[in-house]
Amino acid sequence: MNSTPSVFERLTGFLLADGVAFQVSRHEAVFTSEEAARVRGTSLSSGAKALICKVDDAFVMFVLPADRRLAGKLVRRNAGVRNLRFASRDEVLDLTGLAPGSIPPFGKLFGLETWCDERLAQEPCINFNAGDHSISISMSYAEYERVENPRLGQFTE
Repeated sequence: MNSTPSVFERLTGFLLADGVAFQVSRHEAVFTSEEAARVRGTSLSSGAKALICKVDDAFVMFVLPADRRLAGKLVRRNAGVRNLRFASRDEVLDLTGLAPGSIPPFGKLFGLETWCDERLAQEPCINFNAGDHSISISMSYAEYERVENPRLGQFTE
């Protein structure tokens, strides 16, 4: 029997230990941000999309509103980055134990620095997959920023 806690268990334990209020919803498996917003009944822009990228010599988690795309030129200019690429599916699996699309926006859970696009702060409440394509968490953006303490910047277009 596997006694290693799941990412969902680690995430909810981390949030509960920090006194964060959040709601869990279970739904059909979703594989795109659009599907997730539809089954959650939420706006696409409130989705907190987590992307793993290699930034120069280190892997970093980018968190963006789900209705936006990572803008490589902006990241390079605003963060002084020379090389930027998306992590491969295998690298994502090695770093997080998860498939792309199910990763919660907490780099801390995986030993990764988190860079969050400041536009996400316009959403009072954010929604994201919680380590599983069929489990979502909803919580306040302010609480997310408090507990994750991401590097904020303009990273999207």
